Amino acid sequence: QVHLVESGGGLVQAGGSLRLSCAASGRTFSSYSMAWFRQAPGKEREIVAAISWGGSRTSYADSVKGRFTISRDNGKTQVYLQMSSLKPEDTAVYYCAGRRGDYGIRESAYDYWGQGTQVTVSS
Repeated sequence: QVHLVESGGGLVQAGGSLRLSCAASGRTFSSYSMAWFRQAPGKEREIVAAISWGGSRTSYADSVKGRFTISRDNGKTQVYLQMSSLKPEDTAVYYCAGRRGDYGIRESAYDYWGQGTQVTVSS
């Protein structure tokens, strides 16, 4: 069982940066692949980035490649999303998610979810 809590969201101007954090409880965090999803108003939840349990492999949505970076610190049981060159279309609630084993890109692949943190990018 993993309990996830996101933080770091807020209001930022276009072109700015934010770093989201996801704190995980549970002794087996290092065996979980992690991902960040987001959901904009009126839209379906979509994957933003994913990282393997060991951190050696990552995957990004085309819309954020080159701007966002996912990372993790298994010692601190944290996963991060560094967001740069933010655009108004990045405005959404961002969710941290986890699953045992290898990562996936589908929402249904993940068993554990945080409550979400709001990111608003003004133009």
